[in-house]
Amino acid sequence: MLRHLVADAEPFFAELRQREFARLDTNRVAYLDHAGSGLYAESHINAHRSLLARSVFGNPHSAHSASSASTAAIDAARRQVLRFLDATDDYLVCFTANASGAIKLVAESYPFSATAGCVLTADNHNSVNGVREFAERAGATVDYLPLRDDLRLDHPEARLAQIGGGGGLFAFPAQSNFSGVHHPLSLVAAAQSMGYHVLLDAAALVPVHPLSLRACPADFVALSFYKVFGYPSGLGALVATRDALEALTRPWFAGGTIEYASVQLRRHQLRSLHQGFEDGTASFLDIAALEPGFAFRNRIGTARLSGHVMGLTAELLAGLTALRHRDGAPLIRLYGPGPGDGGRGSIVTFNVLDRDGRCVPFGLVEDRANAAGVHVRGGCFCNPGAAEAAFGLDANRMSHCLDSLGNGFSIPRLQQCLGPDVAAGAVRASIGLANNRRDIRRALDVLASFA
Repeated sequence: MLRHLVADAEPFFAELRQREFARLDTNRVAYLDHAGSGLYAESHINAHRSLLARSVFGNPHSAHSASSASTAAIDAARRQVLRFLDATDDYLVCFTANASGAIKLVAESYPFSATAGCVLTADNHNSVNGVREFAERAGATVDYLPLRDDLRLDHPEARLAQIGGGGGLFAFPAQSNFSGVHHPLSLVAAAQSMGYHVLLDAAALVPVHPLSLRACPADFVALSFYKVFGYPSGLGALVATRDALEALTRPWFAGGTIEYASVQLRRHQLRSLHQGFEDGTASFLDIAALEPGFAFRNRIGTARLSGHVMGLTAELLAGLTALRHRDGAPLIRLYGPGPGDGGRGSIVTFNVLDRDGRCVPFGLVEDRANAAGVHVRGGCFCNPGAAEAAFGLDANRMSHCLDSLGNGFSIPRLQQCLGPDVAAGAVRASIGLANNRRDIRRALDVLASFA
């Protein structure tokens, strides 16, 4: 079925690639790192350039017409973000530098205490793992929900109930940036019913898949726009309900966030709601680039985009599992859902195995792929919890290795300490709208060369 969807969509996406992403074929690049960053479309860049050429934008904190133009662009962008996430009028948009900045706004302002703890999932980007530092500093308990062998959460609602509610913050990714697993969005309502505020990391999900905040009313949602559009690269957002923002207490103030501040009286008054969270001058020229980005995305359509990308993902998964050594032993070890499992996105993480079933160092795979013009990523992808579960890393052994390495830590030295039978990293291929079937074949050809 998916193969037919890919075939049916090929003419549309072939023309799109030729028109918007011709630089890929000019440079003979098969770009399979969309989870790291999306790729900007030519029309997006040209539309933003044209907008800047014909407009005069100034600091939005002034009263002149150039300032008003920036304010109008920012207000329009907020509305577009809310439409993109199918959010109700109860949601507000705080622009940040990236998803990490959005998460930090919540972490540093959340009222953690001995009775308001922090619950995270073992599968989280380090931008979310870092929330625990603020929680522990405030005397809050920090709990993690574990993963199964297939890297899905292990009975998360039951485990949340065991931890207990009564207040606190629960944070998890809508899609894993390590395995591509789609974690159940029903967790949002379940956690809220136990008294938690929910922070949803949507950075890996929304570049390909829809997210409706009407259906999944998370209190806080973080995303980065360069992962969605490839441009601009320094802009993200925290999307939050009014009630959730009012529950936060900012630990400092800055320009743009206050109604007034007095040095001699040592007093200040924060601006209300989202205005009290956007420190300094908003990146107004970058924010103005969102309008053509959303226009480009709307012309494609999320359903068509998702069908195209997931069809290619199915081909990649099938190809990986078919790769064998000459003696029939598997060449690839997949982490997370395999072909036909469902409930996953377009991120595929794996290791190449030698004839003895040991993992080939991911750096060697990455280097050979790069030499062939195939761009994949190697490492643990800033997601230590999913990596520890995927590789079966023993806590005692890991503790010994990290203690012995100290400030001399590096992945090769960690690999040496763990031994050849344990992986210390993997290879990640992530598919996006600019990819085609030839990209998948090129990647599989590189991997087959290790047989």
